[in-house]
Amino acid sequence: MQNNKIVIFFLIKFFGTYALLFLLYSFFLSKNQNTIDVFECDSITEHVAKKSNFVIRILGYNSEIIQSTNELSYQVIIDNKPIARVIEGCNAMSIIILFISFIVAFSKRFKPTLVFILVGSLLIYFINIFRIGVITIALYKFPQHQYLLHDILFPALIYGFTFLLWILWVSKFSKQY
Repeated sequence: MQNNKIVIFFLIKFFGTYALLFLLYSFFLSKNQNTIDVFECDSITEHVAKKSNFVIRILGYNSEIIQSTNELSYQVIIDNKPIARVIEGCNAMSIIILFISFIVAFSKRFKPTLVFILVGSLLIYFINIFRIGVITIALYKFPQHQYLLHDILFPALIYGFTFLLWILWVSKFSKQY
């Protein structure tokens, strides 16, 4: 019976945190995206697009980003050629919400949990920016491998990194189990 309580408590904490963060993020998006008179992405997606463009430029490519006029996205252009789009789903917020939900579900003490959430979320956010920059360059150089790069390799990197953070949390920092 005690094992069932632990599992139920874990599920309540996980899904409760996920639902709360999802609702807060959905509210944020509803207030920060514009599709009425002109398309305008939310500030998080804009920041990710700008910083990804910075990574591309640092790596030696002539690039720019342009807010799309017909959808909620930023067009990433290298050498005057549209290469990729940065949409809301690319900004890593959904994976950060999932990450935080898991950490909270396995938490016991407030301070270590908060520190790990902050550090882990920032790491995911910045690794995602680097990932978008690198994938854009890879798509520029190897457009024939778009499926492999965009749909398999690069999601595996961000999800794999998040999974490693979860393992680190459970094995080194979480004292609940």
